Amino acid sequence: MTTTTEATKTSTKRAEGGPVWDWAAGHGPVTGALSATTGAWATATVGAATGMPPGWALAAGCVGAIGHTAAGLRWRNAGRTITTRAASWLLGSGWTTWAVTHGPLTWTALGSLATIGIGVGTAAHATGLYEEAREEEAIAAEQRLIAAELSAERRGIAVEWAERIERICAVRLRVVAVEMWATGCGFTIDAELPGGTTYDRIAKDSARLSADAHLPHGCTVAAGPGIHQGRVLIDVTTASVLEQEIPYPAEYGPLSIHTGIPWGVRTNAEQVLTYLREQCALVVGPTGSGKTNMLHTILAGFARATDVLTWVIDLNAGSAGLPWARPALNDDGTPVKGVRPGVDWLAGTHEEAVRMLDAAIRIGRHRKTVYQDFMAQANTDLLPVSAQVPQIMLVIDEGAEILVSNDRSMRKVADKILEVIRLFRAMGIRTVLTALGATGSVLGNLMIRREAKVRVALTGGETEGMDLSKQFPGSRGLRTDQAPYKGSGFMGTPESPAALFKSWRILPNQIRDIVTATSDRHPTLDAKSAQAAGRDYAGRWEPDRTTWMRQHNPVAATPDQPGQSTPGSGAGEGLNLSALRDSDQPSDSGTGDTADADRLARQFMRQIDARFGTAADPREPEQEARTERPSGLNLSALRDSDQPGDSSEAPSAGPSWLPDAIDAIESTGAAGMKPSAVADFVGRSRQAVRDALKAAAERGELVYRDNGPHSVYVHPDHA
Repeated sequence: MTTTTEATKTSTKRAEGGPVWDWAAGHGPVTGALSATTGAWATATVGAATGMPPGWALAAGCVGAIGHTAAGLRWRNAGRTITTRAASWLLGSGWTTWAVTHGPLTWTALGSLATIGIGVGTAAHATGLYEEAREEEAIAAEQRLIAAELSAERRGIAVEWAERIERICAVRLRVVAVEMWATGCGFTIDAELPGGTTYDRIAKDSARLSADAHLPHGCTVAAGPGIHQGRVLIDVTTASVLEQEIPYPAEYGPLSIHTGIPWGVRTNAEQVLTYLREQCALVVGPTGSGKTNMLHTILAGFARATDVLTWVIDLNAGSAGLPWARPALNDDGTPVKGVRPGVDWLAGTHEEAVRMLDAAIRIGRHRKTVYQDFMAQANTDLLPVSAQVPQIMLVIDEGAEILVSNDRSMRKVADKILEVIRLFRAMGIRTVLTALGATGSVLGNLMIRREAKVRVALTGGETEGMDLSKQFPGSRGLRTDQAPYKGSGFMGTPESPAALFKSWRILPNQIRDIVTATSDRHPTLDAKSAQAAGRDYAGRWEPDRTTWMRQHNPVAATPDQPGQSTPGSGAGEGLNLSALRDSDQPSDSGTGDTADADRLARQFMRQIDARFGTAADPREPEQEARTERPSGLNLSALRDSDQPGDSSEAPSAGPSWLPDAIDAIESTGAAGMKPSAVADFVGRSRQAVRDALKAAAERGELVYRDNGPHSVYVHPDHA
């Protein structure tokens, strides 16, 4: 066995080192001629030795010539090729017949055979070259025919659209080229503009051009700048991709913040990339427009990136980030072995959001100092982001609403978000904010408009609160009715102007697959940044801080628990107070019911006292509050409305909206607020607001600054 194996290895090495004979390959001019002459000589030698009748060789040659002639006609070979092959058969068979008769071993026989072989090889080589040239010419002729047909189509498009643009826009173009999209969804016209004309002249009439061309709904005409200011590129969409539901690509390959992260496709079915190393992003979409689905698409791109850590803030129970975190956590909060969450940190509560933002601020400030030498070596003023020093992307669902909120706690969060946006661009910390509408209150913040250069508006056909001119200033011809489908809208980046696009549809099973497929790809926070983030970051996935992620099975209420009730009890509508029941209800007159009510009232009061402490009735005089309280609940329903200490005399008197108005006035500082602005804020009539504010000023809760038509109310702290 050993000898056989060694012999096999030796034979293999020799075969690898020497020439390899391919028995499946066809004959060329040399090998064909050599095969024909050796075959004829062998046949003649054997025939002469065995006394074979010479006519057999000639008959075989005639049959071969006839067969090749028929095959050549079927294959549509050239006439010279058919003639050469038939002549070769006849010459070979004629020589074999002569050699069988006179002997093949004479110098005359051998010399004539060699001459025939050389002639056959030369003729075969010449016919082969001719056939190749003939085939190439046929292919070239076909290509010329196709090009001529395509050129005719392009010329027709150029003439048609040049005439249409001149008729509607009063601009005479010179079409340079027409490029048909590979997807078959439309084409691009490259044209020269007349002197002094810009592409805006065509862009503002895109809707009229679309209507004149009878384009389907969702198809548009978009004009943009060409290679220089005297050229224009006109994209014409002829088949809409917006109405189709396009699934998220099943290929989860690695991405990078430097090479762009895809967020969807344009109307020409090409992916639109976002470059967020230095830019923030703003995604706007009303309810039902597909904003949450797009947010998952954004998180999918960040999860695939090798140099991005994603931190998510969603104060709506963390719903945006939960599908990306739960596949990596067990029911008890322990991590699943071998699986990392698709997001690096998830904040679903106000306290956790403050922790996250404080950690981001500490990281940004720390990076400014500890990475100075690193940036000097790279000769850049931007922190070189990589898998070793990853970029932190803060994704804040409805973050734009947080920035304009008047709630005190939300204002603290908003201040921290603005600090991150304002200070840490160079240190690799950027944000993606979402909003429910493109309104002046959302886009009124200069920081958002200046930093969020990547902007998305998912319209879904919605018109209320979707002012595209505010979100995409300078863009012409954008209308919400151009994108009436869910997941469709407009997207603009510094690299590409605002235009129609379609967001991918991503499903929960794809989210789980992406979390699993990209688990080993996520970078880890660099040691210096992790040191600055501290304990808040290190313990972000501890079971006690992720308990809220697993509380998805509500505990059934029992009748013994105060404030809860069994189904059908009607307790969800408020306390079932006997003082508020009609006197003719059956249970009012029973002494047993009264005793049960008193017992339950005393038990409820004890629980309230144990939980919150006993507080005097705010409408009782101070001396009465110090006296012994009667047993049972102090129900306002049982109090006399005219008793001393009525709410009209209390310091906290006023309508229910007055505290919110006072908070809003306090937030404006020394500038104060006009009564009309307060009326718009609380949604009440101006007369009612003036009366309430005047009463509050008389009580000392506000200060009135009289300045004619510019009179305002100011909080005492800023007066």
